[in-house]
Amino acid sequence: MAKIDFALTDLRKAFPKNFTEAQIAKGQTLFLKELAYDAHKFYGGKMMTIPKAGVYGFNWFNVWYTPGVSKISTTIRDHNDASFELSNRGNLVAVVSDSTRVLGDGNVTPPGGLGVMEGKAFLMKYLGGMDCIALCVDSRNKKGENDPDKIIDFVKMVQHSFGAVNLEDISQPNCYKVLDTLRDACQIPVWHDDAQGTGSVTLAGLINALKVAGKELKDVRLAMFGAGAANATIIRLLLQAGADPEKVIVCDSKGGLHKGRKDIQADKRFYRKWEICKATNPNKVNSIDAAMKGADVLIAVSTPGPDVIKPAWVSSMAKKAIVFACANPVPEIYPYAAKEAGAYITATGRGDFPNQVNNSMGFPGILKGALIAKASKITDTMAIAAAYSMAKSAEKRGINPDNIMPKMDEWAVFPQEASDVAMQAIKDGVARVKMTAKEAFKKAEKDIKESRDMIQHLMKEGYIRKPPIGMLRNALKRAIEQVKK
Repeated sequence: MAKIDFALTDLRKAFPKNFTEAQIAKGQTLFLKELAYDAHKFYGGKMMTIPKAGVYGFNWFNVWYTPGVSKISTTIRDHNDASFELSNRGNLVAVVSDSTRVLGDGNVTPPGGLGVMEGKAFLMKYLGGMDCIALCVDSRNKKGENDPDKIIDFVKMVQHSFGAVNLEDISQPNCYKVLDTLRDACQIPVWHDDAQGTGSVTLAGLINALKVAGKELKDVRLAMFGAGAANATIIRLLLQAGADPEKVIVCDSKGGLHKGRKDIQADKRFYRKWEICKATNPNKVNSIDAAMKGADVLIAVSTPGPDVIKPAWVSSMAKKAIVFACANPVPEIYPYAAKEAGAYITATGRGDFPNQVNNSMGFPGILKGALIAKASKITDTMAIAAAYSMAKSAEKRGINPDNIMPKMDEWAVFPQEASDVAMQAIKDGVARVKMTAKEAFKKAEKDIKESRDMIQHLMKEGYIRKPPIGMLRNALKRAIEQVKK
């Protein structure tokens, strides 16, 4: 069997040399799943809670708890906003989900979402210097239906313990009502990462992809496959950023979105989709293969692949075509297949392929910026500011067809993104505090560096145990065996 290095530097090299590109791509997915299971079992999940304050003698217990802490309670009682300074609230995010649309697995029951929500918390701590709690809630009513009002009521009740709420993996159409209601009803930022987050990182990737391809957003023809929370918000941000709505065609599983889609118009829960119907696709194109003919860009956030988008459809696109196939965990078409079909630039949501257009590059910086500014909400213009910040960070170090986005290990992007978002929050009038861009950057940089240094220290001292190399080898062996079947 092929060898694998502990850092997982190049997964391709771990698979047998006689494997085809399709087998390697499938093998990588299976290996990461197998290793995820073993590693989560080894650690018992991936998050823990530790104090940020010290114990220097017995009476420090009386400072952190009773009687001293009474002063904190009465101060916050009289001035609620003091909770952002006198508790961890100002740097604490809740990731809230009813687990009804997790990755490509759909409804996995409330506790089934914990792996993803803890993953979100992990990235927020390591990349954004924020603390985070995963809250998977049961939104089912007595009929067994998922009720958006139950999520809305839950978030309204817990908002006073957090600086921001990150909604995650809530199925449509409930996700629209939940987000739009809570954005206005809560005193803290509430955003749906599958919506604004995906929109922000997709715009960032597209900004640089178009630069590399020598095209302008206002001129390109856009085909979009999937009309859930992600693409519904992506298109909203793209139009605000300068895309021509008459050159945009969005398709869902039933065909093209346009003014003739009476099924969407009739169901008021899908009001976001109806907005797309009214704004785009004036010629009423009714299929994704037709939409892709001559298109400059495909953005697919739909059903996991790998054969959802056909190579022949990619071949029909314009010269220097850009293909974003971002379904998780498997893209609608593998990058190698899209390239073979003529795509100039490909991107997916995964880090083991070139050009990862994934929310992990967005939400740590965006939420950190919102927290630093003590924002009351995250506006679309804040998400757009983050997109341009990400794109600029990648452009500074150089971009090419296989390298249009910053990577998660380019950590300097996150404090800059946080600073740019904080400045936009102030400009939009949703910030509770005023500061300079330099002050915001320094605050974000300090917090992120401290988080990373702490985790590295825990690893070095053995408080975070290193998994045995045999775990990696066994996961790889199982993945290879599954591919060969």
